[in-house]
Amino acid sequence: MKHCILVKYQAAVDAEKRASLPAEVRRLFAPLTTIDGIRGVEVIENVIDRPNRYDLLIRIDMEKTALPVYDESEPHRIWKRDYAGFLEKKAIFDYDD
Repeated sequence: MKHCILVKYQAAVDAEKRASLPAEVRRLFAPLTTIDGIRGVEVIENVIDRPNRYDLLIRIDMEKTALPVYDESEPHRIWKRDYAGFLEKKAIFDYDD
C-alpha cells in the first residue's frame, strides 16, 4: 500500500523555511525504512506555485500491517509535534498498488 500525506504550508512560512522543509522531512522520515513492512519513503515537492496547490507529498510504501507501527514511530510523533505549526492543511490518502 501507499500511504500519502499531502501538505500545504501556512502562508506565514517564509521562502527560506519553505526551501528547507523538504530536506528536513526527508531526514526525519528516512529511518522509517528500518520498520518491518516499510519499503520506502519519498518526499516530492510541488513544481507549480499557485494558491490552490499543495506544497509537498510524502509517500510511504508499506504493508498495511505496518501502519499502526508507523503511527507510533518516533519520526511520526516528531512530524506531528514539530511540523504541525507550519501546515495550513494536510490530506491523507492510502491506496493499494
